[in-house]
Amino acid sequence: MRALPRLALAALLVAIPAAAVTATVAAHAAEDPTLITVLTSDFEDGTAQGWAGRSAETVAHSTAVAHAGTGSLLVSGRTAAWQGPSLDVLDTFEKGTAYTISVWVRMAEGSDNARLSVERHTGGVAAYDQIVGNTAVTSGSWVNLTGRYTLATDVDLLRVYVETASTTGSFHIDDVTAGHVPALPVQTGIPSVKDVVTEFPVGAAITGAETVTGHGQLLTKHFDTVTPGNALKWDATEPSENNFTYAQADPLMTFAKANRLAVRGHTLVWHNQTPAWVFTGADGQPMTATAEDKELLLARLENHIRNVAAHYGTDIGVWDVVNEVIDEGQADGNRRSGWYTVTGLDYIRTAFRVAREAAPHAVLCINDYNTNVTAKRDHLFNLVSTLKAEGVPIDCVGHQMHVNVNWPSVAETKAILDKFVPLGVDQQITEMDVSIYTGNSENFTTPPADRLLKQAYVYRDMFALFRQYPGEITSVTLWGLADDKHLAGHLPGDP
Repeated sequence: MRALPRLALAALLVAIPAAAVTATVAAHAAEDPTLITVLTSDFEDGTAQGWAGRSAETVAHSTAVAHAGTGSLLVSGRTAAWQGPSLDVLDTFEKGTAYTISVWVRMAEGSDNARLSVERHTGGVAAYDQIVGNTAVTSGSWVNLTGRYTLATDVDLLRVYVETASTTGSFHIDDVTAGHVPALPVQTGIPSVKDVVTEFPVGAAITGAETVTGHGQLLTKHFDTVTPGNALKWDATEPSENNFTYAQADPLMTFAKANRLAVRGHTLVWHNQTPAWVFTGADGQPMTATAEDKELLLARLENHIRNVAAHYGTDIGVWDVVNEVIDEGQADGNRRSGWYTVTGLDYIRTAFRVAREAAPHAVLCINDYNTNVTAKRDHLFNLVSTLKAEGVPIDCVGHQMHVNVNWPSVAETKAILDKFVPLGVDQQITEMDVSIYTGNSENFTTPPADRLLKQAYVYRDMFALFRQYPGEITSVTLWGLADDKHLAGHLPGDP
């Protein structure tokens, strides 16, 4: 959520004087944490400064071009896109600390997409984390890759590296920096959210970074439930056909069990983060609306759900079975995803049927965003009504609630909840966050105190509304644990 982590949500859910909130918000808004730089590579001393290739490529100091000064690092002789400059940070990065990493990249010739990644090994098993995804880079100018990385597990190898998406052309890097700000302390002398809100469980979406150090302490103090934000999606659990892996999700499940946190599973079917192979036919071509492709796609869907649901069994009590299937811009309201164009609504029917068989204990949800928009809400209502009338086992409607300080109003939100009450389904707030930004043009280096105050009261008022629906709303999840990302500051050389 976009709240400063020491501005505890618990304090907003109880009656407190406005002046006290104002003073607290103003104090936090005025804070300017000092960045601690742990890594700088400017390549001005004529050496590679510890950088090496990932294979047999050549990595060497260069004066051909430079982002600043006269030197850069050139990687050449690449024979694969994943080859590139790599730096050992095992003794530099500490587990649980969020580092902002910045690197400037420029192709020597031509163009490609560059990526910033981390390679880590535990017990000899390699894993790879992407910090910055595909970013267009040419030979005509320098491009900055900046992202954040938190090491959440013990490792015996940890290297930061730059790679490209497709070509093996030479490229330069320069002015690499990494740093962090001191962790904010967790307030222990305030009520826990889970003790203040007793009408329904309250949870947070998490990654491995939220299970260690202060974030783990904050999570277990305040929340009843967790949702793995990305670790259970198709690309994370079945990257290639019938090759199931739970390397991302299993550590989160272990943490949840150890701390007696219930788990919401997110998500079994979505049009995003689904590997391309899922929609590739037996002939190697993209699937179309043929009987053969439909049969194959639904078989893959069933196999995926049975495997993932069986792996976790009763450890997951709620599943977002299908996610974001409504497009209010379509006359019939159905999103024209690969799922829909090949199978129509049968992918939804199949997903819920198989999920019920594979996880008979679980609450099964259909989840979507912007349900406060009348057209979208009505299409979702009509879809759920139709499918339930057919016997499709939809137990729950999930409202994501990605909102901002001006929109929607409490009255508009109440209309969402009232709309679905007659269907007799659970309603869950599944991904709530309240942005302080009211438009894409806004960007605050320091969040204004009045915006933080307004945000605080939106959380308070929305939770007050949710608590008026005991038995109807069965869970509220915040999309993120704490909004301390904006406190990372700018690294030297950042734009």
